[in-house]
Amino acid sequence: MTETLKLIYDAAKVRLGFLIAACAVAGVAVSPENTLTPLQISILGLAVLLSSAAAGAFNQLYERDLDGVMTRTQKRHFVTGRLDSRSRAWMVGIVLAIVVSLAATAWAANLEATVHVFLGAFTYGVVYTVWLKRRTWLNIVIGGLSGSFAVMAGAAAVGASLQPAPLILAIVLFLWTPPHFWAMAFACRRDYLKAGVPMLPTVVSESAATWTIFVHVVALVLLSLLPVFFGMSWIYFLGAAGGGWYFVQASWRLVRNPTVAQGWRVFAASIVQLGVLLTAAILDNALIA
Repeated sequence: MTETLKLIYDAAKVRLGFLIAACAVAGVAVSPENTLTPLQISILGLAVLLSSAAAGAFNQLYERDLDGVMTRTQKRHFVTGRLDSRSRAWMVGIVLAIVVSLAATAWAANLEATVHVFLGAFTYGVVYTVWLKRRTWLNIVIGGLSGSFAVMAGAAAVGASLQPAPLILAIVLFLWTPPHFWAMAFACRRDYLKAGVPMLPTVVSESAATWTIFVHVVALVLLSLLPVFFGMSWIYFLGAAGGGWYFVQASWRLVRNPTVAQGWRVFAASIVQLGVLLTAAILDNALIA
C-alpha cells in the first residue's frame, strides 16, 4: 500500500501541487483584507493541491507515449508499467478528485474561487496537455495561466480578484511559467527534438532562446516588486528582491554560457525564486497584518 501511494504521489506531481497550492494561499495573503478563517484557507489550499494533482496525473497518463521517447521521463510509472495506464480507474479517480476539490472550494470560499480552481486544472490538463503541447511552442505560454488561476482563486475567495496586488502576482505567475519550462527544455533540447515537441529552444536559435528567457525573467522580477506599492511590506520586498536577483543572475549566466548544466541551474533558480516570493507574501500577511 505504501509503495502504491508513493507511485501515485510521483505520477500526480504532488510536489508541483504544493507550489500551486502556495500560489492560492499567496493570493489570499496579498489581498487587502482576509475574511477567511485558518480552516477555510487550509481547505482552499488542499483543494487546489488536489485539483493540481489530478491535472498532473492526467498529464502523465495522456503523455505516456512522449514520456517513453524522452530520456528524462522514460522511468515514469505509466511508461514502465508500474502503474497500469489501461485501467479505467485512473480517469474515474481524476474526475472524482476534481469534483471533490471544486466542492471543497465552494464550501470553504465561493463560486468565483471555484471557477478559478476549475480553470487552473482545465488549462494544464486539457488546454496545455491535449490541445497545445504537441502543436505550438506557445504551449507553455498559454499553459502558464494555470498558476495564475491559482492566485486568482485565493484572491476571489476573499472578494479581491480585481485588486492590484493579486492581479500583479497572477501576471507574475503567468510570466514565470515559460522561462521555468524553457530552461528545462533548453537542458533537454535533444529529448524534445526526438519527441517532436515544439518548445522554444527547439524552434529558435540558442541565442534567441536564452535572451527570451532572460527578458521574461527580468520582466517578472520587476513586476513582482510592485505589490510593495499596494500594501505589502518590507518582508515581501526582501523576498521578491532576493529571490528575483538570484533568478536574474542565473538567467544572465545562461545567456553568457548556454550549456545544459546552466539550463538546469536556471530551472532550479526559478523554483527557488517562486518559493521565496510566495513564502515572503504569506509571512508578510501573517507577521505584519
